[in-house]
Amino acid sequence: MTVIVAGPSLLSAPLAVSMGDAAGIGPDVTLKAWAESAATLPPFYVLGDPELMARRARHMGLAVPIAVVVPEEAVSVFRTALPVFDLQRSVAGVPGRGSAADASAVIASIEAAVADVRARRARAVVTNPISKDTLYQAGFRYPGHTEFLGELAKAWGPGPFSGAYRPVMMLAGPNLRTVPVTVHIALNQVVPRLTTELIVTTSRIVAADLAARLGIARPRLAIAGLNPHAGENGAMGREDIDIVQPAVAALTAEGIDAFGPLPSDTLFSAQARAGYDAAICMYHDQALIPVKTIAFDETVNVTLGLPFVRTSPDHGTAFDIAGSGLARPQSFVAALKMADRMTTATASLEAV
Repeated sequence: MTVIVAGPSLLSAPLAVSMGDAAGIGPDVTLKAWAESAATLPPFYVLGDPELMARRARHMGLAVPIAVVVPEEAVSVFRTALPVFDLQRSVAGVPGRGSAADASAVIASIEAAVADVRARRARAVVTNPISKDTLYQAGFRYPGHTEFLGELAKAWGPGPFSGAYRPVMMLAGPNLRTVPVTVHIALNQVVPRLTTELIVTTSRIVAADLAARLGIARPRLAIAGLNPHAGENGAMGREDIDIVQPAVAALTAEGIDAFGPLPSDTLFSAQARAGYDAAICMYHDQALIPVKTIAFDETVNVTLGLPFVRTSPDHGTAFDIAGSGLARPQSFVAALKMADRMTTATASLEAV
């Protein structure tokens, strides 16, 4: 069960936005979102380098005033200026030219955003895209954002899964939510790492957070098969019989509305999507291809299983268009609105 830290007193707090890779489109979409939609967005502030944001706004020809603030001031200035909390770390941030020299500022931005939520200065974390390659050059030892956030969650104390928090990635669009059980690994490593226990644990977290954070009283989980046609009764491999079916049985026995394994070639049709709240998929692309194909600009990356809400756009740094003005802010806007919705739902449930 995920620990809930939001509450009615946090509803007036802003969202904390990490700057992401300074050379990518994180600054672009943040600036464009504020310029186009400040009047309708939930208030947020950026943790980073104010000069970077001002410099990028000028480069893109955007009239976005920058206000250097502490988190407590962000809401009051948000409608008239983009609030930025100065981390006192200058970055080069040359569009399209990722630099390991900026990595420490990128990491510090994520750490500070999480710390602000823990201190109740912010109610959720919204992260802009990072370049893992750039961070790896600077010694970053985590596979990605999700795993790093799991490490930062340790500040909340022991978690519910063997004393730890277990982050789970969910991609959420307007008409589809998908969750990969195995994430950033090669396809030939999926079967060796896929276990009944992993499917069960992932599904438990998804069911708990859909209920606690999105107000879905009894989430319906469609469990995808691993092999074509969900294995065709063993004709295309026994993994669905030996690994996936026992997981579905275990979840059902716990009272979770889970069903499957289901053939993934028919799982994502409009008719099929109407029958479940989230699809639990066995590997990365099985989950990400359908949700991004259906609604790329409106899809949000949500991390479940943490003691705080974290959302992110579903795209990467897009170095090739950084600073050009071509980056679309819709996914970033959707991430802000999802974070707002999830913290609002949590607060409403706690107030009952």
